[in-house]
Amino acid sequence: QVQLVESGGGLVQAGGSLRLSCAASGSAFSRSAMGWYRQAPGKQRELVASITTGGSTSYADSVRGRFTISRDNAKNTVFLQMNSLKPEDTAVYYCKSLLFGSWGQGTQVTVSS
Repeated sequence: QVQLVESGGGLVQAGGSLRLSCAASGSAFSRSAMGWYRQAPGKQRELVASITTGGSTSYADSVRGRFTISRDNAKNTVFLQMNSLKPEDTAVYYCKSLLFGSWGQGTQVTVSS
């Protein structure tokens, strides 16, 4: 199992950037594919980006070319670099271990127009 803690959210103007981090406890992090999800008010939680244990990545169409997911297994951390942010990116962002199904507590991202 892994326990996850997100950080790095905040308030940013449209066109700006943020980098989210998700720190994992436990020794099993490197065995797990990881995902970043987001949930906007009144909407369902959606998968934004994922990364396999080997580093292969995939993205939702809405963020492809603007967001980059990466991982550092030595630091038990997965990152989400978000560039060219838009107001519609406003949401609570969560990371998830796709192997164990565990979630972090979420971090708020607010993009002002």
